[in-house]
Amino acid sequence: MIAIIDYGAGNLRSVEKAFQAVGVAVQVSSDAGLLSEAEKLVLPGVGAFGDAMEKLRAAGLDKLVQRAAQEGKPILGICVGLQLFFDEGFEFGRHQGLGLLRGRVVRFPENGIRIPQVGWNQVELQRPSPLFNGIEDRSFFYFVHSYYTQADAEEDILGITEYGIRYASVCARGRIFGVQFHPEKSQDNGLRLLKNFAELI
Repeated sequence: MIAIIDYGAGNLRSVEKAFQAVGVAVQVSSDAGLLSEAEKLVLPGVGAFGDAMEKLRAAGLDKLVQRAAQEGKPILGICVGLQLFFDEGFEFGRHQGLGLLRGRVVRFPENGIRIPQVGWNQVELQRPSPLFNGIEDRSFFYFVHSYYTQADAEEDILGITEYGIRYASVCARGRIFGVQFHPEKSQDNGLRLLKNFAELI
């Protein structure tokens, strides 16, 4: 069973419907017991890093995600969900993240690009991953964000996107996966990625 974590800061229904579109049954829940029993977890997220982290912590689900990661349970972070995996974020102050990946989340530099990045952009894969089975390198996905991840460990960077700078748009360590784009809004490539996550062994 795949569970989508409901902590009040994600576009849950569109993610749920995207999984259902590829024939994958998922359950949206904020219940710690149910989430603990799930085989895989999805951590969506929209809005600001600090607000999302505060809501996750207030629901008591930060420890659950950390524990699931330690147990080797597959976890997919989407947009702000990816960002929360990191040590800290600097959106409207300095905020502690989940610390599952080393690094920080910072704002795009003011170098002539439009902020936020909104629209389609490419992902340049750095190495093979089952998450991208059947998806061509440099495929397009749909992005909406003003902040990006600065990963300390190069081996945690699975995909790179260029938007004024080159940044880590897909990160992975072990069975933790995170994507800065919205697969639920990325048509065929996004649906394939969600199906790939569901089929991870």
